[in-house]
Amino acid sequence: MSALRLESWRRAGLLPRHRRRGLGRGRGSVVDALDPVVVESAAALGRHARQGRDSRLAVLDWFAEAGRPRLPGSAGAVVPEPPAAAVREAVLWALRRSASMRLLKVARRAAGAGEQGQDALYAAVGEMLAARPYRGAVHPAVVRAALEAGEDVPEGSAVFAGVVHLVAAIGLGVEEVGVDALAESFAALGMFGLSVQDWEQMLGAAERGEGPPVDWGLLQQADVLGPVQRACHEDLLRAREVLLGLQGFYVMYVWHALWMPDTPGLAALRAVIDERGMFPVLDHMIGLSLSPTQFAEALAACLEPYLDELYTALMEQLAADPAIFHLPGDETGAAGFMDTWLRTLREQTGKDTEQGSR
Repeated sequence: MSALRLESWRRAGLLPRHRRRGLGRGRGSVVDALDPVVVESAAALGRHARQGRDSRLAVLDWFAEAGRPRLPGSAGAVVPEPPAAAVREAVLWALRRSASMRLLKVARRAAGAGEQGQDALYAAVGEMLAARPYRGAVHPAVVRAALEAGEDVPEGSAVFAGVVHLVAAIGLGVEEVGVDALAESFAALGMFGLSVQDWEQMLGAAERGEGPPVDWGLLQQADVLGPVQRACHEDLLRAREVLLGLQGFYVMYVWHALWMPDTPGLAALRAVIDERGMFPVLDHMIGLSLSPTQFAEALAACLEPYLDELYTALMEQLAADPAIFHLPGDETGAAGFMDTWLRTLREQTGKDTEQGSR
């Protein structure tokens, strides 16, 4: 890294300066001592900043890296936290460029535009969703059962294009869209594992006054930026902890599909997610590899209490049974778990190869 690049990071408020001391009599100053935080901050920026890449993307990657736990016995210095102001600016900047914000803007423009505006809204949102088609993930238990039986893995059944109704309800109001269409959207999102029929029954009961009232005005007040703007830095740090923690639990959940040995601890963690019907939600918002913009969107979502509650429940279950990678009766612990998994993968791969040759 050149001195010019380091100085540009300092001017942008991304990199603190080393403490300096004067030489006296107009002879300038020199660095008094190298500050490890400054050195590691520069190293983090160097890992994530590239020529022509917006520095806010580098800050998001740096913020994510600083929140990941260090593996036992790993070498290297602890990654320092990026400046709080830079983190907030980067998150808000990414949210303004996100798909969620684009959809919200389309919805807002349709409000009060009459039938022509409604038609334009459905066309625009449908086009945006069609650009990234998604039919919903197949539950890992279903995938595992199909693989073990030597059958084809079924395709996802939730038609994600149904989300267009949710966007329309934000812009036009639930009265214009109808609760049946909204039920289709909630089911497409996989919210709480409920079907279209489940949502239709619940929303219809609320509409008829037979259940708890629903404040649909909150839906039309949907705000992508507001939660982050209102959050303090400690809130963002907690949201990052929730996001990265849920990502780890999500990965373990997905790996169940790939013949990962099952243990009582792993089954109990999956049960915490299943009891809340949260796998589809995690699959939509977390995934295995997040871009900086996706990280910012997921970070904002993790400011919501229901995701914090899920993470807390999973951590409590993990504390109650931490031996999740220990097979019952196997004294070799995690090493035996991995040996069993690798052996199973080799066996299953061999079966697939043999069947393919036939």
